[in-house]
Amino acid sequence: MRHLACLVGSSSITNMHAKNLAIVWAPNLLRSPQSESACVSGGAAFMEVQTQSAVVEFILNHTDVLFGSNSASDIGDGAGECLPPLALS
Repeated sequence: MRHLACLVGSSSITNMHAKNLAIVWAPNLLRSPQSESACVSGGAAFMEVQTQSAVVEFILNHTDVLFGSNSASDIGDGAGECLPPLALS
């Protein structure tokens, strides 16, 4: 989650805001075995994905509060750098 939140912080470069990342990652992060085995109808599946996306978006927007703030000792060298610097030609 911290890595995804770091990507949100670089959304001006990547155009991957919290909502976009949540749409992409929510079905994988919050997969429900019940809905997979029950062959959920299209409408119900859509509602489930909407709910999952809203939850992941909330988590991404509040990662520091929910999981504590990052420190260099937590993730080693390169703390705070989730994207390599852009090569300027």
